[in-house]
Amino acid sequence: MQILITISKMGRTLITSLPVAIALILISAPSRSQSTKDIGWPRQVTKNGNVLVYYQPQVDDWKDKKELFARAAFSLTPKGGKNVHGVASFKAGTLVDKDASTVYLRDITVTDVRFPSLGADTAAMMEKLFRELIPLGGEPISLERLMADVQANSNNSANTVAVNNDPPPIFYSSNSAVLLIVDSIPVMVPIDKTKLEFVANANWDLFYDKSKKDYYLLVESIWMTAKEFKGPWKQTQTLPKDMSKLPTGQNFDEVIKMIPPESSASAPEIFFSNKPAELIQLKGAPVYSKIPGTQLLYVTNTENDLFVDNSNQRYYILLSGRWFSSKAFSGPWTYAGNDLPKDFSKIPKDSPKANVLASVPGTVEAADAILLAQVPTTAIVNKADAEAKVKVNYDGGEPKFAKIEKTNMEYATNTQEKVIKVGDMYYLCFQAVWFMSTKPNGPWKVADTVPDEIYKIPSDSPVYNVTYVTQTNATSTTVESNTTAGYFGAFIIGVGVGACIAYGTGWYYPPYYYWGPGMMYPIYRPWPCTYGAGYVYNPWTGGYAGGRRVYGPYGAAGTSAWYNPATGRYGRSASVQGWYGGRTAASTYNPWTGTYASTRQGHNPYSQWGTSVATRGNQWVQTGHVSNANGTTAGYRTSGGQSGVIHTGANGTVARGTNGAYASHDGNVYHRDSNGDWKGYNNNSGKWEQSVGGSSSTRKELDGAAEARTRGETQTHQFQNFQHNGGGRLGGGGAGRMGGGGMRRR
Repeated sequence: MQILITISKMGRTLITSLPVAIALILISAPSRSQSTKDIGWPRQVTKNGNVLVYYQPQVDDWKDKKELFARAAFSLTPKGGKNVHGVASFKAGTLVDKDASTVYLRDITVTDVRFPSLGADTAAMMEKLFRELIPLGGEPISLERLMADVQANSNNSANTVAVNNDPPPIFYSSNSAVLLIVDSIPVMVPIDKTKLEFVANANWDLFYDKSKKDYYLLVESIWMTAKEFKGPWKQTQTLPKDMSKLPTGQNFDEVIKMIPPESSASAPEIFFSNKPAELIQLKGAPVYSKIPGTQLLYVTNTENDLFVDNSNQRYYILLSGRWFSSKAFSGPWTYAGNDLPKDFSKIPKDSPKANVLASVPGTVEAADAILLAQVPTTAIVNKADAEAKVKVNYDGGEPKFAKIEKTNMEYATNTQEKVIKVGDMYYLCFQAVWFMSTKPNGPWKVADTVPDEIYKIPSDSPVYNVTYVTQTNATSTTVESNTTAGYFGAFIIGVGVGACIAYGTGWYYPPYYYWGPGMMYPIYRPWPCTYGAGYVYNPWTGGYAGGRRVYGPYGAAGTSAWYNPATGRYGRSASVQGWYGGRTAASTYNPWTGTYASTRQGHNPYSQWGTSVATRGNQWVQTGHVSNANGTTAGYRTSGGQSGVIHTGANGTVARGTNGAYASHDGNVYHRDSNGDWKGYNNNSGKWEQSVGGSSSTRKELDGAAEARTRGETQTHQFQNFQHNGGGRLGGGGAGRMGGGGMRRR
């Protein structure tokens, strides 16, 4: 029986015919997050009375994190026949959807099928049946399972980035305090029909009264005044009369609510910096808690990741993925990533400070972060639709270019877009897709390939992040854009004896200003900054986001404030980068990409364009599932026309509902019995009877595979629980949800 259903593909409506089982599953899929999750292993396919049960693939290699080479154990029972076990080797392309933490296998090619102890004729017949039953496209597996297996079977070496690890200005207070940042030269913007000016590049609401030459600062509900940015600041109950004339609907609405001053709360201490900085704030005298099994203690009455090592009596703080050390809270602080005490790697995984393990070289968490940073998010881009949307605006009309040091290339300075001049050609990286043109103003065409020179842009260039976007598999109508973590500001850096992920390059790029003839309001556009917004690593997204220590209602000036009369008088983002399970990408801003559409690596940078421009994993393969007491059944359909039904759950005497069969490199199928012993399967006797020696290489291989599979299973469930709960606050100090104006610091 067939059923007709309507689907949308690349912006076009299609009518397709599918078996009723698949159609009903897809139609009943309640939501994207439910329909794309890993349904578990082993999986079962039943056709014409034949039953194939196949177990989780074991990775041999994940080349460039785009092509997978793996093997899988399986059980095959022909209709009316005897059950046999085998091992299949295959290769497949991968398409990663990081929002759903799912890897889709496509273009699967079975390269070898082996049946231990079966005769040639029987093996050939079983192989033919296996190839008829095995799904060859759209197979989903959780990213956590795949990563755990990759970690167990490779050294996962990675190229590190040359970054600047000099410490930023670090202030300390044990009282109520705020950090005021005015990035570089203050951008003073007149406010219509008043004698007031607004400091556009401050991270707090900061005004200047031209008549009295006083500054006024709003901190939460408290107004303060000073003659200079650096202070001294004092609380005030009196504001200039013109403050009552602030225009509504221009992002001053929250300020207007605080006029006239009414707060009687104590005024905070004000620290000032004219470049990105950090604030260590304790609530009173330090309170310490010991980390078991180490000489480390952490400070409990602060939001900072702040430690003291009893063995050397030094303090350690983690800022944007980098460790700094000092003899005192007040500094001076020095970079400590190259000689971090070994006790940091011994922090228990259930510790309240386990979140820092991703920044400790040599830990499993750090290795996971490095691997995840190398996994590309792939978007299949419709060329025609993308070209119709792209446009570059230059401040002042004509493009201006500056040299990219150490290269023969130039980049456009008077636009927020990343336009690179290579010889006589211009290349534009717009929302993680490369375009090319013979003119800086276009017309722009999607590039099938990108010149090698672009990937030699040094890390101290403000346009360095474009080197993390590649273009592959071009056709006449589509191209695949592959984007890794560096595009969003998360970089792999060398740390002592290993590597870790850090936010930002550490280089400071002065902001861009433009105030053209006749312009009443200037254009101010900052480059991304490494410090100043409390960037913390989220293990579920594989990226950094500000969320725990945001120094102001709008975040640091280098991340979220801008000013452009072409798009609005007082354009300031309502929040800095945040991660909330991928639910608010369209309302947040990423300074590395210059777009609201992406705050972390997993978000689709084309969300504002819609699926007519790009599809990702969950759109390339539509899936749905139904679960009951007998297990879970899932249907899938890919954009290439492949479809099928898979099942996982109670599989009788073969699988026993567990993911317990393994394919060894020696070509045999093994499982671990109740005594913990490994046994190989004999297809002639139909029994698990071939014991594996305790010191053999096969035993070590199987032990490692089982450990990785268990770890992947655990992490898959943890991610699914995290996603199900809305991506809220992580235990151990993850960032919480930031709504509206973001988290204000006191």
